[in-house]
Amino acid sequence: MSSGEQAGTISPEQTLPTGDTDGSEKTGRSAGKPRRRWLRITLIVLLVLSLLGVGAVVASGFYLKSVESDIERVDAFDGVPEETRPEVVATGAVNILVLGSDSRDPENTGGSRADTIILAHLPKDRSSAQLISIPRDTWVAVPRSKEGRGGRDAKINAAYAWGGVPLMVQTVEQFTKVRVDHVAMVDFAGFKEIIDALGGIEIDSEKEFTSIHPPFRTFRKGTQRMDGATALDYARQRKQFPDGDFARIRHQQQVIRAIMEKATSGGILTNPVKLNSFLQATSDSLSVDRKLSLLDMATENRNLRSGNLFFLTTPTKGTGRVGSESVVFADAERSRALYEAVRDDSAQDIIARADRK
Repeated sequence: MSSGEQAGTISPEQTLPTGDTDGSEKTGRSAGKPRRRWLRITLIVLLVLSLLGVGAVVASGFYLKSVESDIERVDAFDGVPEETRPEVVATGAVNILVLGSDSRDPENTGGSRADTIILAHLPKDRSSAQLISIPRDTWVAVPRSKEGRGGRDAKINAAYAWGGVPLMVQTVEQFTKVRVDHVAMVDFAGFKEIIDALGGIEIDSEKEFTSIHPPFRTFRKGTQRMDGATALDYARQRKQFPDGDFARIRHQQQVIRAIMEKATSGGILTNPVKLNSFLQATSDSLSVDRKLSLLDMATENRNLRSGNLFFLTTPTKGTGRVGSESVVFADAERSRALYEAVRDDSAQDIIARADRK
C-alpha cells in the first residue's frame, strides 16, 4: 500500500461518494422504482429450499415459478475480466455472493450501499451450507472498474459504489480467490414483512440493551418473541456493543436462522394463505444474476434446514484506522486458509477455520 493510501489520500477521479466513509452513493435509478431488495435472497435461495423438502414439492414449485418470473435480473458479471477470475476447483459446489443493505435504516444517509456481504457456499453433496460474512469495512484491494474508478485499497463495500455489482464480484473474488457462481441482492428492511407473514420469531438476546432508534425499545436478556419491526430494530443495533459492526452481523445471522426455523416448523406449507403471504413478502423486489434459477436451486437443496446452516465470519485482526477511516483488518493467513477450504469444498475445514462472532 502506498504512503498516500495509508494517509487516506484519494485522487480526484477516485473520490469516495458522498454520504458515508464506506463509499456509498446513489445509483441513479429512476424515481418511484423500488430499490433492489438485498438480503431476502438468503430466504429465497435457502429458506424456500427447506420448504420444498417438507413434502409439498409440486405446490411449492408452482409458487416458486411464479415468484421467479417477477424477480429482477442484473448483469452481475458484465465487464468482469475472465482472465482475472479464479478457476473452479470443486465441480458441483456453488458459491453465491449475497449482498445486502437496509434502505430504511435510520443511520443510512447514503444511497447505494453494500452493508452486508455474505459468501454462501453450497457443497457438492448439498448436505449443508456455510454462510461466511465479510465485514463491510474490511480493508482490501479494489480493482479498477471499467469506468476507471477504484484501483486502490479501500473498504470492501466501496467496490459497489465505484463499479456496481460487477466490481463487487471482482473485488470479492480477488480477496477470497473463490469463484463466484451467482449473485443475489435484497434489502434487509424487507425482513419486517417476512417475519410478520410468519407470525413472529424467537430471538435470544445476549444482553439487555436499549435501541438507539425510535421508539427506543428495550431488549431484555434471553429469549423473546419479536414481530417484524422489533426484529428489524434488533438486527440494526451495534453501537451498544464493544465489537460494534460484528454485533450487527451476529444479530442479522440470528434473525436469518430464526426465520429459517419458523418457516420450516410453523406449518407454513399447510396454510396456503400464509404461504402466499410469505412468498409475496420475499419476492416483490429481489434482484439476482441472469443465470440463477431458484427452482433448480430449490430442488437441489430441498433437504437444507436451519440445523445444517452455519453462519461464520471471515477471520480478522480487529479494527484500526487508515487515515480518517475506521476499518477492519483481515487476518491474511487465516483468511487464506478459510477460503482454500471453500475452494476445495471441505465443509468441515470451512467451519473450523472461520470465526464465529
